[in-house]
Amino acid sequence: MSIKTMLAAISTAFMLATAAQAESPADLNDLQIAHVAYTADNIDIRYAHLALAKSSNPAVREFAKTMIRDHEAVNDQALALLKKLKAQPQDNFLSQSLNEGADQLVREMSALEGAAFDKRYAENELAYHKAVNELVEKTFIPNIDNPEVKELFKAGLNIFKGHEHHAEMMVKAVNGG
Repeated sequence: MSIKTMLAAISTAFMLATAAQAESPADLNDLQIAHVAYTADNIDIRYAHLALAKSSNPAVREFAKTMIRDHEAVNDQALALLKKLKAQPQDNFLSQSLNEGADQLVREMSALEGAAFDKRYAENELAYHKAVNELVEKTFIPNIDNPEVKELFKAGLNIFKGHEHHAEMMVKAVNGG
């Protein structure tokens, strides 16, 4: 599946989730946005653990280790900020949709081996980071009310844009380029 196809699929999933719930990601409050971000980070950590279990490709393994380290660190910062603010993230339609999609993708990728797994993982990581980065940059950050939460999202976005670039290099590496 091409990256454009995967981006379209992710965008479609977001649109279907919003249509089904008559909500939009732009309508989420800060605590719902925090839940989506925490969920998205945990999904990427889950994908990374699967990659470490299945892949022997050095580029894939290096990327997976980076995902675990960076996403856990951002989640730790988010949880610390929520504790400071005496707030709890709020589950919502988008978090639930992301988890459902992740469950399906983990089942799909678990059935793959070798180069087929590496290619699917790499392409998914690139598409996932592009879609999430766009959502964070264009929808979440402009709609976050709390300045501390907004700053955390801006810092996280800088890290995750680096992941997107790293994912582009990984896709080239697993495709022999």
